Amino acid sequence: MDLLNHFRRMAANNLWSNDRLYRAVLQLKPGEFEAERTSFFPSIKATLNHILAVDHLYLDFLEEGGVGAAAHDDFVPFDRAQALFAAQVVADRRLMAFCDRLSADDLERRVITDRREDGKIPERIGDLLAHLFIHDIHHRGQVHAMLSGTSVKPPQLDEFFLDYDLKLRRAEVERLNLE
Repeated sequence: MDLLNHFRRMAANNLWSNDRLYRAVLQLKPGEFEAERTSFFPSIKATLNHILAVDHLYLDFLEEGGVGAAAHDDFVPFDRAQALFAAQVVADRRLMAFCDRLSADDLERRVITDRREDGKIPERIGDLLAHLFIHDIHHRGQVHAMLSGTSVKPPQLDEFFLDYDLKLRRAEVERLNLE
């Protein structure tokens, strides 16, 4: 598998992982979504909003949308998990479409990132994608850990890539139209 196809599969994994995670979050009892917890961000709600805000920022960078840091700074956090989930699906599909449009040469192409007072920094698209996927995985792991302290069992998030695990994800992959 080449790097371009790897990024495309990572974008699909992002959608799938978020879908699994949000389906668990939507089962939380009242008050658990916003309850204060021990993590980098103080709640499941805050962490999931952070993931989406950063996705908006990086999608703007990648698509050369010109919004810059305001894509993050002007993000209005969602109070309800269902609305946040719907917005995350839109961002995930947008990332998948972006990756599908890329050529191998695009991965080395630099786009401008707005780093506020640090200036406008040109970054390689491949590096931005790698960073975005790591960022999302990192914070989904925090939500996963926080779910352990709720009434909902955290979902398995590592059954996406291997043929061995296909039986465990087939229905979701078909529902999400990922094959």
